[in-house]
Amino acid sequence: MILPIALEERSYDVVIEPGCLARAGELLHLHRRALIVTDSGVPQAYAEAVAAQCDNPTVVTIPMGERSKNLDTWTLLLQTMLDHRFTRSDCVIAVGGGVVGDLAGFAASAYMRGVDFYNIPTTVLSQVDSSIGGKTGVDFSGVKNIVGAFYQPKRVLIDPQTLATLAPRQIRNGLAEAIKMAACFDKDLFSRLELSGPAVPTAVVIEGALAVKKQVVEQDERERGLRKALNFGHTLGHGIESLGLDLYHGECVSLGMLPMCSDAVRPRLRAVLQAFGLPVTCSFDVNAAYEAIVHDKKSDASGVDVVMVEQLGSFQIRHVPTRSLLEKLEQIREDAI
Repeated sequence: MILPIALEERSYDVVIEPGCLARAGELLHLHRRALIVTDSGVPQAYAEAVAAQCDNPTVVTIPMGERSKNLDTWTLLLQTMLDHRFTRSDCVIAVGGGVVGDLAGFAASAYMRGVDFYNIPTTVLSQVDSSIGGKTGVDFSGVKNIVGAFYQPKRVLIDPQTLATLAPRQIRNGLAEAIKMAACFDKDLFSRLELSGPAVPTAVVIEGALAVKKQVVEQDERERGLRKALNFGHTLGHGIESLGLDLYHGECVSLGMLPMCSDAVRPRLRAVLQAFGLPVTCSFDVNAAYEAIVHDKKSDASGVDVVMVEQLGSFQIRHVPTRSLLEKLEQIREDAI
């Protein structure tokens, strides 16, 4: 299956096909220098398989986890390209999850003011969400994704076979983003998740989420309006994630969605999240999470834009006073007590 992302001169295809990682040499232009970026949590065989199909590969493996998503690692990637005499005609390839994709894409956007970037996501989270849309960047001074650029890939390869090596918790982590998209845009997909739970094939969930992401990105590439809906759950979720708890990104988004629902939607969303093994309560430092939200790039002096779901399959974006989010955070914490 090929899913085209129509963005005028920045258009590209998302190839969704079992085994496509082994066909990277046919599907991507690799007859040049290629920086392959992966992390220590990704099976080494994936990057090696891509490198074997390149004329002149250089593989950089960064430590697994959000802590690698910083300017020091970004500098390492730029220095590696400089040391290996990369030119503007060469390319960068991400093989891994969202951290790898964000870092590699941001390095590609900056080196010589932009070289070609390919994304090969190997986690559910990156396959359903972060691998398309062109958001790249790093965390800085404790603030998530505060430094970065919109930089679209030239092509994305989604190989469902790479998910076979994921731990069940990582799969659940990624499905949180798909549940988010269904709640905001696709009530039929949400109903299917509600009725069948984890029995719904992962491939069906991924394709449904990608169809939503395609629609949104094509209409609002740089998050001026519609694309803000993809931040459902992220305002509070990023605040919690910044605390360094033993929680993955999707798990924090799961927590962050519930206070942003109507009373009618909340119990239904809670039931779906619980069915997929995602957290709905958490004990954490509310004030510390609030401070992280205050410094978020989506806030300003008058308040912050938040995404609310009053009815499944639709959303509203509201500008609310930042202080009102303290109460929302308390709802998550109090439920855990």
